[in-house]
Amino acid sequence: MNFLTDANLSQRLVDIFRERGHQSIHTLDLPDGNAATDLAILQYADEQNCIIVTKDSDFAASFWLKNRPDRLLLFSTGNINNKELESILIANFDQIISDLTANRFIELTREHVIVHA
Repeated sequence: MNFLTDANLSQRLVDIFRERGHQSIHTLDLPDGNAATDLAILQYADEQNCIIVTKDSDFAASFWLKNRPDRLLLFSTGNINNKELESILIANFDQIISDLTANRFIELTREHVIVHA
């Protein structure tokens, strides 16, 4: 799978995806870096077939209202430090990948992996 991690998340997440055999980049790798607009992120994700990884609920609203992005991994963990977020991702990684194989929108909370669509 191919992942694009939003500016509101650590670059370390890119490494976690790559270490587990997936393609992954961070918005810092885009031409406008972390200043890339949501529209630019959506366009890049469409062109490169990326799953957007974000904490930004605007992408969830766009998913439901505009059917974009095509696939989304939303972190709904509230205020959390990077190490704890990384631990939650790693602990649920296999389930997330499995769920993203058959679904377009997965949400990760502190306690659950939620399949939306």
